[in-house]
Amino acid sequence: MASLTVSLVAGILLGYALRKRGKVNLNRASFAVIIVLIFSLGFSIGSNGELLGALPRVWLNAVVIAVLAMVFSLVFVKAAGRVAGLK
Repeated sequence: MASLTVSLVAGILLGYALRKRGKVNLNRASFAVIIVLIFSLGFSIGSNGELLGALPRVWLNAVVIAVLAMVFSLVFVKAAGRVAGLK
């Protein structure tokens, strides 16, 4: 937990320090990091025999949870955008 907090605070401080330099485009870097995270998650799942054995029993629950997480994320982002006046 401490490493997550330190990373977040370091990012905030770096962004604050570099805010005068103009807008930095991190789309490609963010996409690359997301791809690496997804790959490592898949690798962890694939290398865990116990988890793979349980997958046939829990796949529907996992799909439902994933879909609901995406739907409610979109709903709340839209609602937050309207509350903030971003359309």
